[in-house]
Amino acid sequence: MRDKKELQQIANGLRKDIIKMLCESKSGHPGGSLSACEILSVLYFDEMNIDPKNPNMEDRDRFVISKGHGAPVLYAALAERGYFPKEELKKLRKTGSMLQGHPDMKGTPGVDMSTGSLGQGFSAACGMAKSAKISNDDYRVYALLGDGETQEGIVWEAAMFAAHYGLDNLTAILDHNGLQIDGKNSDVMNISPIEKKFEAFGWNVIEADGHCIESIQNAIAKAKEAKGVPSIIIASTTKGRGVSFMENEAGWHGAAPSEEQRDEALEELRRCMQND
Repeated sequence: MRDKKELQQIANGLRKDIIKMLCESKSGHPGGSLSACEILSVLYFDEMNIDPKNPNMEDRDRFVISKGHGAPVLYAALAERGYFPKEELKKLRKTGSMLQGHPDMKGTPGVDMSTGSLGQGFSAACGMAKSAKISNDDYRVYALLGDGETQEGIVWEAAMFAAHYGLDNLTAILDHNGLQIDGKNSDVMNISPIEKKFEAFGWNVIEADGHCIESIQNAIAKAKEAKGVPSIIIASTTKGRGVSFMENEAGWHGAAPSEEQRDEALEELRRCMQND
């Protein structure tokens, strides 16, 4: 098991890889990738039962990034965990690359579900959890949703399904940064009170600081203790976390940094890692 300082260093390292790969590809989604680094650091380096040498082992825990445009943080985590060489990150969104703009389960080791259309990944995660129940398998399923994604009706159909079947092997994590491509969630289509909405759908709701390793770990532990109900962790995060000129700026939802901005971001992250 890694200690909290090491997990934080991994999260910051993921941020550096995200910035580098997006600058190289000249496209992609930095804001919602940078906001989820601590969450994936805990899942991939502390929590999930996985084996990069055997990415399809039957009893592995599953992870679905339902907001598929956040693929860069997943690719950075998979590469750091050893599913494929880091050199592949330079090929993000390139023709013929395994790392396309949205995850491809048939082309990328470690990707459990192809996602892109918002809400469908969450639905698939619910199906995976139900499948485990039917088969009496004891693996757990984790799904990462964007908060803007909860504006999709399919999310609530899936939420109703998961509660109806008591899928306590399912933990959803909401990357709640308050922004989407067109601006604030509260202006585009208000999702508040999101906690009470999931409670009304029969979910065990847990709140956490999405940039605090210990808070995320505690929330996951609470989710695993819940019996007979699915759990969702409402993780408060900052879009663009770690790069000051990207933080809380909706314009960085889907824009790549220039080489000058890349260098500025990497220097900022380097200083951050020295201070952690």
